[in-house]
Amino acid sequence: MSVNQLEEYRERIRTELDRVMDFWLKYSHDTIYGGFFTCIGRDGKVYDELKYVWLQGRQVWMYCRLYRTVERFRKPEILEAAKAGGAFLRKFARVANSSSLWKCAFCLTRDGKAVKIQRTIFSECFYIMAMDELSRVVGDVDMQEEAEQMMDQLIHWVREDSSALGRPQLPGDTPTNNMAVPMMLLCLVQQLMEGRGQEVVQKYKEMGAWCVQQILQHVQRGGTAILESVSLEGKELPGCQGRLQNPGHALEAGWFLLQYYAQHGNEELQWTAINKFMELPYQHGWDKEHGGLFYFLDVDGYCPTQLEWNMKLWWPHCEALVAFLMAYSQTKKSVLLERFSQVYQYTFSHFADAENGEWFGYLNQEGNVALDFKGGPFKGFFHVPRCLYMCERMLDNLLGNKDS
Repeated sequence: MSVNQLEEYRERIRTELDRVMDFWLKYSHDTIYGGFFTCIGRDGKVYDELKYVWLQGRQVWMYCRLYRTVERFRKPEILEAAKAGGAFLRKFARVANSSSLWKCAFCLTRDGKAVKIQRTIFSECFYIMAMDELSRVVGDVDMQEEAEQMMDQLIHWVREDSSALGRPQLPGDTPTNNMAVPMMLLCLVQQLMEGRGQEVVQKYKEMGAWCVQQILQHVQRGGTAILESVSLEGKELPGCQGRLQNPGHALEAGWFLLQYYAQHGNEELQWTAINKFMELPYQHGWDKEHGGLFYFLDVDGYCPTQLEWNMKLWWPHCEALVAFLMAYSQTKKSVLLERFSQVYQYTFSHFADAENGEWFGYLNQEGNVALDFKGGPFKGFFHVPRCLYMCERMLDNLLGNKDS
């Protein structure tokens, strides 16, 4: 592939990132109560004022990461919005009367009253991401310490005692290793260790290795499939749950593993990340008739029970773009750049909204827009800008031009 083609990719990605940033700066800020609106229609109108803690934390993190690392985003309005979002989280996200001082709500009213708590760790994960990245921008040591304290609590919940999450232990409910948990913890380990001193690195070194091993347990069927959930012993589970595949998660796990490889070495891990966590979900998950990645699959070819299984969602395509471009950046194998190119062509021709900016998130199997909002309970300012940001930086490095 020619240098001109890579430059065209970079220019389109850079322009798209600017447009996505403009959309969220214009429509998502709540200047009265703080935080961000995320339920935003195709034209920018807010259709629901509920605030989802996952998305509040993600937006703070994304604003701070762009402000800190990309010169053209070093603007006062971005910094002030990140600080306001962080203040909203610190004031309202943690639920005082829950079973733990560290438990965060899933959903808040516009003015910060808790509406719903999930019995998972993910609200807390994105709180940690937000606090750590914001602490780097504003130089707040207490904020960094708060992030590490919450991380310690998450590790306790996952590895020692999950009772504080409030999930009852029912006799027929088999404990599972869901890939999302070690993936998210590995992401947090990499976040907390980035640019920190040896004390922090040593603190989380063993945790990072544990996360990698937990993720690798999802390579099943003699290395021919990545399954979303396995037993705690790393064995396949019975029924629909055990056969479920999530191509987007597998691809995301793949580039998490490549990042880990880049930091720690281990060529076998790099090979597994590319050939198992990227190639397998691409081969099985790409819709050969209509293009795009299916959302869910059944490893034995049964129809998945998830009603949205054959839809094309924005975030798996974002993860595929990052994964294949990162794999190409590390190996320079042309087939990986061809994979990136195919996903790129589908993604930019189907998800991006040339008229109003930002991306649609939910397409039907044929690739037509099924849900036309730009933000909702699970789609905010995160997967699209993170993908565009990471791809722009990787293309800068490939082209030998880091001026962004």
